[in-house]
Amino acid sequence: MSSIKSTSRRTFGLAVAGVALALATAGVSHAEDVRTIKIATAAESKPLSWGAIGVEPQGYEPDVLKAINAKLPQYKFEMEGAADIAQETGLATGKYDIATGGYYRAPAREKQFLIPESPIGASLIKIYSRKDSGINEMKDLVGKKIVPVTAGGGIYKFATAWQEKNPDFKIEITASSAGIPYPDRLKEVENGKYDALVLPSNLGEQTVIDQQKLNVKASEPVAINNTFVLIHRSEENKALSADIDKALKELKADGTLAELSQKWFGEDITTYMK
Repeated sequence: MSSIKSTSRRTFGLAVAGVALALATAGVSHAEDVRTIKIATAAESKPLSWGAIGVEPQGYEPDVLKAINAKLPQYKFEMEGAADIAQETGLATGKYDIATGGYYRAPAREKQFLIPESPIGASLIKIYSRKDSGINEMKDLVGKKIVPVTAGGGIYKFATAWQEKNPDFKIEITASSAGIPYPDRLKEVENGKYDALVLPSNLGEQTVIDQQKLNVKASEPVAINNTFVLIHRSEENKALSADIDKALKELKADGTLAELSQKWFGEDITTYMK
């Protein structure tokens, strides 16, 4: 073999090896650039979101999160269902980067977490009571025993604000940090432990009522609120919050949120999103 051919083959081999190394390096670099985002979704709030740990979450919010991720290839969203109390605790400690579960803005949450300006959805607050209770609006809750609400949460904020605007109607709202599932709360209303439960209607209450044939009814909406993504507060997550805010704006503008709303709720909740 001539030295010219040998040299040529060695040169070609080195060139191919160099290209392969460059491609492999680029692949590693790209993989390193994609940040994994741990997300806690509601575990028992069909059709908003449901799916226990180890089961892929389903529902409106998981579908919206998938649509957001499709617009943000620099992130890899990993979702798992978690109980309410575990969601906010995990988010505060950094176990999760994001939590979704029909959350409202509240002063305590705004101090503790990053919250994108654009809402992920909207919820209708309703009162759940026994069918013979005669409870149809907030004024009917005077003298009634109401299921405790999350301390500092959206329902607590709503009830407190309503009381301030209606001082002639004194209602007793108790704050609690207990993470008791909504299906169990509805049963407590039916069995008389409580007279009423005040909750957003997008957490799957009607499904529970229908499936378990509970003697419980839902009132007409007593308030409408936007719902938001909560993000663990850190310097690194400021960019994540801004990226999610931009993606949500685009998904509302292109009709994706309206489409997913129709799919899961049977109505376009984006018309309520301010």
